[in-house]
Amino acid sequence: MRELTLICDYMLLASGDSFPQIKAIADHVKDRLAAAGFVMLRREGYATGRWVLLDYGDLIVHVFHPHERSFYALERLWGDAPVLRPDGGVLLAHNA
Repeated sequence: MRELTLICDYMLLASGDSFPQIKAIADHVKDRLAAAGFVMLRREGYATGRWVLLDYGDLIVHVFHPHERSFYALERLWGDAPVLRPDGGVLLAHNA
């Protein structure tokens, strides 16, 4: 992301199928990042549970309900950004 915007260096996108699951995913990410020493700057959307945003400065985590993820389509909006794979590899084109 750092080559495309000043907002953050990395963006993590995740989805949950229900409000409790979305909140549980957000809580788990928050707990794991806190244990690793990351400080959360702000959290948005947790009360409604349809789109939770966790802001860590250089990293922004989005946890969506499928409807919101489809509607806002951040993958398309930021489609020029390289995609990091879980194995550490980099996918340079999102649609590849």
